[in-house]
Amino acid sequence: MSADLISVLVLVAIFAVGTWRPVNMGAVALVAAFLLGTAYFGLDTDDIASGFPASLFITLVGVTFLFGLARANGTVDWLVSASVSAVRGRVVLIPWVMFLLAAIITGIGAISAATNAILVPIGLAFAQRYRINPMLVGLSILNGTNAGGFSPIAVYYTIVEGALDKGGVQVTPTTIFLATFLFNLALNLVAFTIFGGWKLWGRTEQAQPDEDGSTDDAGAGGATTTLVGTRQRIGVDARITLGLLVALVIGAVGFDLDVGFLALTAAVLLIVFFPAHAKEAASGIAWNVVLLIGGIVTYVSMLQEVGVVDSLGNAVAGINAPLLASLLILLVGGLVSAFASTNAMFGALVPLTVPFVLVGDLSAFAITAALCVASSTVDSSPFSTGGALVVANTEKSKQDKVFRSLMVWGMSMIGIAPIAAWLIFVLPAS
Repeated sequence: MSADLISVLVLVAIFAVGTWRPVNMGAVALVAAFLLGTAYFGLDTDDIASGFPASLFITLVGVTFLFGLARANGTVDWLVSASVSAVRGRVVLIPWVMFLLAAIITGIGAISAATNAILVPIGLAFAQRYRINPMLVGLSILNGTNAGGFSPIAVYYTIVEGALDKGGVQVTPTTIFLATFLFNLALNLVAFTIFGGWKLWGRTEQAQPDEDGSTDDAGAGGATTTLVGTRQRIGVDARITLGLLVALVIGAVGFDLDVGFLALTAAVLLIVFFPAHAKEAASGIAWNVVLLIGGIVTYVSMLQEVGVVDSLGNAVAGINAPLLASLLILLVGGLVSAFASTNAMFGALVPLTVPFVLVGDLSAFAITAALCVASSTVDSSPFSTGGALVVANTEKSKQDKVFRSLMVWGMSMIGIAPIAAWLIFVLPAS
């Protein structure tokens, strides 16, 4: 049995055990990485542990810690109320406002992790306060991030363009941006339909959640309650928190500073000067999500370390049928990107498409647009930074449900997005 097949079967077993028994799937993945890595691939534990996503760990801990403080001192309540007032209380617009904000922030050059870290906690606070399905708000932000991710100055597009330039292939930036934006816009409309967006039509105000945290749709038929006033007085700690959040956005977007470290720094400063909510905020750090995501990513990183991912890519590149090869490249991009770095996938897979483009078998625009969509759409899986942030910032009573829903959505995107992109872009251009 080949190493590739064994690795995939073990990954399937990880999901099976984590679903069958009440054990954190990340813990199962870490054990699998240890056993398979040492016993089969001959790695030492340092090599295996080096795949743990330290940057993602800092992002998850820092962001959930900071926004735990922001919730406790009333900052998030004020932001949510002020934002809803800005759209004149039309709850149906909230997911689309989040979509556009994410597209704009990413489109002007912020890395996707920074955009998600800034918007997801606030967006999920909207979901809890106004009884919107957290999947709808979370996916709107993730889809918006991808919609803006391929603007001519965005990080994703810069990586793709660089890989194409090395192979002597040129594409028009605006056409790639327009194609990927429209695809993600259409995808978000699908999410809007599936996760109850149309039920929000006509709703202008929505009751706050019950004390037990439940968020049923009792108010959907038109019953209204008073929104929290946007002019309510907030304390000094909340005002300083607002200032720190602004500084976080400026640092992440304007100066490309790490959003996780920025958030952690802001949280520590707040606790030093305003310690009243320290215990409450610390208990809000999503340690279970950190373990879950960290374990899965560590396992996939081990597969990259031993060459399993490269082996799959090279096997695809050796196929002589361009249309079939392009479809398989898109599927590999979707599969691996769901668990690993999307940036790394672009760097690894874009060069595989260059030979087909140079000999005229594939359109440069078509395969590039399709690969951009296939490798980024799966970022909605709970094992990506954005998906992990959605799970981590969902109210605790709903985290398991949201995780399962993101699993279904993200895993389905592994197949749906590449095939849809191939049918929309590649096949008509062949």
